[in-house]
Amino acid sequence: MDADKAEDIISIDLAGKSSIADFMVIATGRSNRQLASMAQHLDEKLTKSGIKKVSIEGLTQGEWVLLDGGDVIVHLFKPEIRRFYNLEKMWGVEMPEPEPMIAVG
Repeated sequence: MDADKAEDIISIDLAGKSSIADFMVIATGRSNRQLASMAQHLDEKLTKSGIKKVSIEGLTQGEWVLLDGGDVIVHLFKPEIRRFYNLEKMWGVEMPEPEPMIAVG
């Protein structure tokens, strides 16, 4: 995800907390195209690591993409959508502070 310039990547250990997965990863991308690219690269890497079937939702909308690899669930968000849903709060994890915006011009 670093190679795709994902931002504010966090991993949440769900083992013993939920039966949906062992880990949840949440990351931010700046555009629909970046999120789609990250999702496609993650799908390839998860498949190469032995996960047989990765389900991908939201790829065509591109504001929130979900990859479900069974034991690992990955949420890729645009910044405003991530702040709105704030999944980190549900699992008792602090959401990363947004980086300050710098005007260019």
